Amino acid sequence: MIRRAWSVLLVLGLSACGGDEYQDLRQFVNDSGNDLRGRVDPLPEMTPYQPFSYEAYDLPDPFRPRKPEATEKGDSERPSQANELRRKEALEAYPLESLKMVGTLQDKTRKMFALIKTPEGNLYQVKNGNYIGQNFGIVSVITETSITLKEVVQDASGVWTERTSSLQLLDEEESKR
Repeated sequence: MIRRAWSVLLVLGLSACGGDEYQDLRQFVNDSGNDLRGRVDPLPEMTPYQPFSYEAYDLPDPFRPRKPEATEKGDSERPSQANELRRKEALEAYPLESLKMVGTLQDKTRKMFALIKTPEGNLYQVKNGNYIGQNFGIVSVITETSITLKEVVQDASGVWTERTSSLQLLDEEESKR
């Protein structure tokens, strides 16, 4: 009899756990998949590989830069001032655009010197005849407000030409930077 009572209690206990407590959630999960239709687009049709035979060996290589022929307007050789045998000066390691003129000095003989500031903040003193920049620039004129130099550059056709460039004296605000 005790076994029967325990089995009845066990059945009643298990039936109490299976109530309608989460019935709304079960209904939502069952209903949420009703309107879904899975559709996958078909794969595109693959065309077979067609090999291409390159037969333009006599044409110029499109991936190499073309060098135009030198014209008669200048030499195709470097001018003598760009002599590679001379010892490079310190300011030739910097592009001209990165150098700044911050002042001038004058000695007893009234000879002008310019003060040049490098990107690292170092100061250099230059005079006429010194080289500046990476284009073989040689200082030709120093005034209180600017330095004029002659540079030797190579154009697209391979011709070396001379051009005039200058560095202007910085304002007080610009020199503090």
